[in-house]
This record gives sequence, structure tokens and C-alpha cells, in this order.
Amino acid sequence: MSRSGKVTVVGAGFYGSTTALRLAEYDIFNTVVLTDILEGKSEGLALDMNQSRAIEGFETKIVGATTTAEGAGYEATANSDVVVITAGLPRKPGMSRMDLIGVNAGIVRGVAENIAKHSPKAVIIVVSNPLDEMTALTQLATNFPHNQVMGQAGMLDTARFTNFVAEKLAVPVGSVKTLTLGSHGETMVPVPSHCTVNGKPLTSLLSEADIADLVERTRNGGAEVVALLKTGSAYYAPSAAAARMAKAVIEDSGEIMPVCAWVDGQYGIQGVYLGVEAKIGRSGIKEVVETKLTASEVDALKVAAEAVRAKQSDVKDL
Repeated sequence: MSRSGKVTVVGAGFYGSTTALRLAEYDIFNTVVLTDILEGKSEGLALDMNQSRAIEGFETKIVGATTTAEGAGYEATANSDVVVITAGLPRKPGMSRMDLIGVNAGIVRGVAENIAKHSPKAVIIVVSNPLDEMTALTQLATNFPHNQVMGQAGMLDTARFTNFVAEKLAVPVGSVKTLTLGSHGETMVPVPSHCTVNGKPLTSLLSEADIADLVERTRNGGAEVVALLKTGSAYYAPSAAAARMAKAVIEDSGEIMPVCAWVDGQYGIQGVYLGVEAKIGRSGIKEVVETKLTASEVDALKVAAEAVRAKQSDVKDL
């Protein structure tokens, strides 16, 4: 198998470490670097993961590195092709994603500045919460072109929506196609016009009320997991989404995915990071795909854009 490139995952919590292992098991990268500020944590996890290579049959090498807020240790990440930023505090029961904005902004800004210093050509995938705001902050902190910075949101929200529809109708997950756009939170925009089950419109199989219930559960999907866990937050589904995005980048696949991307004119929306469909490749966002939406869906997307714009304008000073 041909392997190429280097991917760094910043943050060795459950989310980051699971993402790193998924990326390594793809066996398409030469190296996966896992970093954390807790001394020895990422090195220990990397050692453990490397010892699984003979069992799972992959050759990608995982490297652990301890970093500091001042920038020490980031030399291990130098010349990364892709960087996944998971650093930051997770939610606790009762917390919204926005409750994390102050503390996580400082963490993400520091990480972004250090990544820009060591990997100026990297494509960055942000997963830290609040997602839309942290994606905007990362672009500001790195001063990278907008196409090099994206956020993981729509991939996860769409996967959750798909799973809930499949469970509701008792059908295979593979038979369900859904789509969510907008923000990763209260102004998430479901797109019923693009939701099908075995090719049939979702609206012909479920009532409007049932669909609304599934949308609401999707919107609160992370909070539902947090409430059940009591400590920590979701990481299996989120890490799968982030890893798949990184895979699309390194393979220059051109795959169309729902992600948080810079929107500048599409749907009549100007200058904001927002959940839309985009073509993903080695340059990051190759193209924002302006999916055909109904008038009400476009209106909802514009409402979401203004809601996140107000928050994103605040992060430049954090």
C-alpha cells in the first residue's frame, strides 16, 4: 500500500486519541503525530497504538509529543499536511457549546499560532467547541487562506440524523441519506428536500412532527451523550467524521462533504464560516457546493449565518 504525508492531532483526550488511531488504521499516512500538554500522555498512547500495528496490520507510525502553551514540542508536528485540532475542554452536563467559548478560545488560538509556525501549508480541521467560532478563530490566528481551514460539524450532525432516521424506520443505515447544514448547534439547518430512504423522500415515510422530533434530537445529539456519560463528551462518531475529512484531504478525493467552510457569496451569504457542502482535497476546501435548496431551507441557512456571524465577530478579541 502506498502511504504519504503527515497528519497531526492536537489533544490526546478521548476524541484526539481515537481520531489518531482511526487515521493510523487507514494506513494511508506515513506518520500520525499525537500531541498533548500532559507530559507523557501522548507518548504513552502512541506506544500503545504502535504495538497494535502487528495485530491490525497497518504500518503507519504514531508519534507522541508533549507540547506547552509557549510552543515547546511543536517541532514534532513540523511540515504536517493535515492538522486536526481537538484541544480544549469538553462539555459537562447542562453546558452548551457556547459556554466553552472563553476558555477554549485561548487554547485554540495558542495551538493555531504554533501550527502556523511549524506547518504553514497544512490544512486544518477544527473540532474544538464552539465549533463555528473556533474555526473562525483558527483562521484569524493562523492567517491562512480560508480554504485551508475548515470545521467538522455537518459530517457529525448528518451522521446522527441518519442514525436516528434508520432507527425510527427500522431500516439499514446505508439505505438512509440525510443532510444538515448551518451551525453546529441551535441554528442547525436540516435539509428534508435531500433526505431519502431507499431513494424515497423522507417526507413520504414520516410525518412532519416525527421529522421535527428527529431534527431536535440531532440538534441536541452531543448534549444527550454528555448527559448520559456524566463526565466527558462524545468521541466515537465525532472522531470518525474528523478522520474521514482528513482522509479526503490527503487523498485529494474531491469528495463532497457537509463541513464548516468559508462562505462568500453562495446562497446570497457573505463572509462567514458556516455549515455547507464542500468539495474536499489537498488544498482543503476546493469548492463550496451550492446545493439546490428550497426557499425555506435557504431562509433558515441565512438565519443560521447571521447567528454565527455575530459570535464569530467576537472571537477576534479572545
